[in-house]
Amino acid sequence: MSQTPSIRTRLVHQLITFGALFQRPMTLGVRGLIIDKDERILLVKHTYVTGFYLPGGGVEPGETIVQALERELREECAISLKSPPLLHNIYLNKRSSLRDHVALFLIRDFSDEGPRLPDKEIAEVKYFSVNELPNEATPATRARINEIINNTPTSSYW
Repeated sequence: MSQTPSIRTRLVHQLITFGALFQRPMTLGVRGLIIDKDERILLVKHTYVTGFYLPGGGVEPGETIVQALERELREECAISLKSPPLLHNIYLNKRSSLRDHVALFLIRDFSDEGPRLPDKEIAEVKYFSVNELPNEATPATRARINEIINNTPTSSYW
């Protein structure tokens, strides 16, 4: 069961989204579904929003989506790609804005340079069995995992 975000959390999220609209009117993000050799999924808990998420973030000016993915995985999880990731889908993320898109990649060939210690942005990075995802895993995170692991229909929306 997911928790309702606090007023502070919602305000911070709205301010970040509002600021992004001025910097990048059309936004593009990347997320990685990382599956280890034991078939566990790597999830991230941030300090500024509630829930567990697939690792990732925004594509910066001048970056390709794969470069952004590599940077975000290194920063958030201490993960390095060993081979090119597989693009699963590109989604419209209406929850953030009607102009936000997210590219989701499947990653199985990587090196884990962890453990990734908590800091001001990342509260926790942890592998979970598909059958034992944390209650705090967001609905979008669960939906994307189901699309890939259980072969459920792929949505157009994050």
